Amino acid sequence: MSNKISAVNADGVSEPFAAEMAPLEAFSHGERFGSSFRHLSSFGGGDHVGVALEELAPGKESNPSHYHMLEEEHAYILDGALTLKLGACSFIMKAGDYVCFPAGQKVGHSLFNHTDAPCRYLIIGERNPNDVIVYPESGRVCVRLTGEGYDKASTMEYWQGIDASASRPLPQE
Repeated sequence: MSNKISAVNADGVSEPFAAEMAPLEAFSHGERFGSSFRHLSSFGGGDHVGVALEELAPGKESNPSHYHMLEEEHAYILDGALTLKLGACSFIMKAGDYVCFPAGQKVGHSLFNHTDAPCRYLIIGERNPNDVIVYPESGRVCVRLTGEGYDKASTMEYWQGIDASASRPLPQE
């Protein structure tokens, strides 16, 4: 592997690179979640579209089930097989299979490796700084712009909590 931090040359031009040159990162959370990945788009100098080469170990789930309000995601299976959890449905996907998760499609999705071999796939998606991500399993709502998460169960009506009975005095100068 190269010691380069990106595929952008000294003139600021993005050059081709082998996927293995992008740094390998990994995450895990408890026994259920974990994967390893290479952010190809970031290494290549991109920031509008995210492309990651991911590997999901046997028995692991990629992330909590979620959907995006403003971002579209795509997954293309390269090697192995996994189970796509899409709302209440499950689909077995294998090398050569593809799925799109359109923005605003209010059905949670996650990937689970039900096999005894690693599964490699590409994840492609927008990088919208204003996206809102909903996690149906936990009821969490993530507002990317603020970097905060909220409990979806605590919804409010537009005028809830607002005193509409009297006008407020203007500040004195």
